[in-house]
Amino acid sequence: MPVELVGEASIGGLVNQLSPGQDGLQDEAVQIRRARPGDAAVTGGIYVRAWQRAFADILPRSYLDYMDAGAEASAWEPLLHPTRWPVAGVLLAEADHGAVAFAAFHSADAPAVAELATLYALPEVWGTGVGRRLMTATVQAIQQGGYQSAMLWVLEANTRARRFYEAACWRWDGTTVDDVTAGITLPKLRYRCSLS
Repeated sequence: MPVELVGEASIGGLVNQLSPGQDGLQDEAVQIRRARPGDAAVTGGIYVRAWQRAFADILPRSYLDYMDAGAEASAWEPLLHPTRWPVAGVLLAEADHGAVAFAAFHSADAPAVAELATLYALPEVWGTGVGRRLMTATVQAIQQGGYQSAMLWVLEANTRARRFYEAACWRWDGTTVDDVTAGITLPKLRYRCSLS
């Protein structure tokens, strides 16, 4: 299915639109668009809900329950400004009832390399194809930014996310760093994807 970004002709006319009933979405279509500054709260909400489910067996429940969507939203706000596009940005997947997933990217610390900073979806849409289509649209947006490759970090213990990235042709490059979250040291793996 072609990917198309709603209202974004500058991205090569790519729109990700799932028809009702496809990929497990029974009653509504999903569209992908560039996020706007007013979308910060919704990205924070998706982030928190995804973390609470994805990391339930990895991080303490007390830490996950304490997460605040408003505080998380402020982390994504700088990427929501259109003046940074296409070097950095956020894409938002929306269904009839509202936003269901988002992805953010920016320049990495190496020339011509983008970092996929995040890709999160509400648990209700996991396994429906929304993430795959959001990943495709994000990689295409990264290519539009002139990047030749992309990288991301994923917790070693997050096997679901690792399978997702590997299915999308991302590969661990052998680099591991320790991430300390909620007082727990967790190894993170760096994955890379060639865009050429």
